[in-house]
Amino acid sequence: MAVKFAGTMNAINRGLDATKPTKGADMVEDWEAALADVEISGAKGILRDLASLRKQLEKGEPDADRVHAPLHRLGTATTKIADKADKNQDKLKALGEALTEAGEDQPDEEEDVAAAAAPKRARKKA
Repeated sequence: MAVKFAGTMNAINRGLDATKPTKGADMVEDWEAALADVEISGAKGILRDLASLRKQLEKGEPDADRVHAPLHRLGTATTKIADKADKNQDKLKALGEALTEAGEDQPDEEEDVAAAAAPKRARKKA
């Protein structure tokens, strides 16, 4: 498991844009296998988002919006389950925070208009 943490954190730290989509898909597949038998509340949602992310990355030219939204959800969910984990809590929290930063919260298009009119979070300055 330590190798998965190191590889994923290295990819995030280098910048996900520098990671080839196929390499990202391989990392996601490793995480799916590692989480397949985990019986923690929230793990199934993480597996769904991992599958969605993997499918995008397998395309070779992934849609950035369809990558950033699951990354954000994965980060949030990973941070939430970190306290429930038997081990690697600190690594899970760090990974969750890094994924949340790397991703972007993107509501459905219908909700997007309302969100733009009344933003709930500060926009990042360029």
